Amino acid sequence: MKEPFVSVHDSVYVIKEWQDIAPNLVAGFTTKEGGLSLGAFKSLNFGFHVDDCAEDVCENRQLLGGMLDFPVSNWVGAVQTHGDRIVAVGKKDKGKGALDYETSFKAIDGFFTDEKGILLTLCYADCVPLYFFSNKSNRIGTAHAGWKGTVLGIGFEMVKKWKEDGIRPADIEVVIGPSICKNCYIVDDYVIEKVRSWVDSERELPYAPVNGQKGSYYLSLQLLNEWILMKAGIPRENIKTTHYCTSCSSEFFSHRRDLGKTGRMIGFIGWKEK
Repeated sequence: MKEPFVSVHDSVYVIKEWQDIAPNLVAGFTTKEGGLSLGAFKSLNFGFHVDDCAEDVCENRQLLGGMLDFPVSNWVGAVQTHGDRIVAVGKKDKGKGALDYETSFKAIDGFFTDEKGILLTLCYADCVPLYFFSNKSNRIGTAHAGWKGTVLGIGFEMVKKWKEDGIRPADIEVVIGPSICKNCYIVDDYVIEKVRSWVDSERELPYAPVNGQKGSYYLSLQLLNEWILMKAGIPRENIKTTHYCTSCSSEFFSHRRDLGKTGRMIGFIGWKEK
């Protein structure tokens, strides 16, 4: 499968195929390079909640806004809780969570919109970013899928909401973004029991036991999300998955690799007004 993310700057990857289809669409993922943060958060940290200097986080956001030509005053952000709550947003919401944590949408892990001039943003450091795009319906969305959000079916929930609005799954494109890969992600029996509720016996399992470690498994959240999206009705050919692992690659922050003390990347998607 062709890699959906293309580097356009040391700080930014974009979903080029979507931008080729819709030039006013910006969608992508940041690295940890090119910002002002220091120490464990060096250097392009976007997370307000990780004890980084708030002024540096704001400046990092302003830097990205300039790179994307998408003013930070038009962003929306969330207090993410590894749940499956998704909300529709519009121009009236511009600026919520853009330059502070207090005004963020509370307990939200997914956004979608039909309106231009608003950038949907969520923070990551190993969890799976899901990007949704229906060119036919002029709708975009994004969701944060850690293991909890994944097994709760946040991807399924996004597709369900769009179907309720008359958008056919066949008209939805999905990209699965940079996140921790199966070789870097070990979980226990508790997690795997949750995973099994989504697994069909005829498919290749998204997990495998770790040799010599009873009750430990390698888990591919990317593959699991692909299956969940297909269960929601998205055709397999409409789903593209990145090869980039946030834990393998030193250009990304990784909660697991960095033992919990690290910054956050941003996944973003929005229609420009011009």
